[in-house]
Amino acid sequence: QFGGQEPGTEAEIKKFAEGYGVKFDMFSKIKVNGNDTHPLWNYLKNKQGGTLGNFIKWNFTKFLIDRSGQPVSRYSPQTNPIPTIEKDLTKLL
Repeated sequence: QFGGQEPGTEAEIKKFAEGYGVKFDMFSKIKVNGNDTHPLWNYLKNKQGGTLGNFIKWNFTKFLIDRSGQPVSRYSPQTNPIPTIEKDLTKLL
């Protein structure tokens, strides 16, 4: 997926991220498109479709989920999370 940009194992990806000082939890590597798509990603894509179709077009597609677990917004990989998502998140509080 995504042009094979992340071919490494989970351990290799974690080691790479730690080199950049990453301290947050990371999810396991899963499929987000195609026949083997993880059910969570199918749910998110169906609830918040994309501009040119529901598929995840590139890494760093983001979803905002409300307190009840409902996806309320979808953001492209190019969306800067601080001004855009922070504003939307504040509305949900």
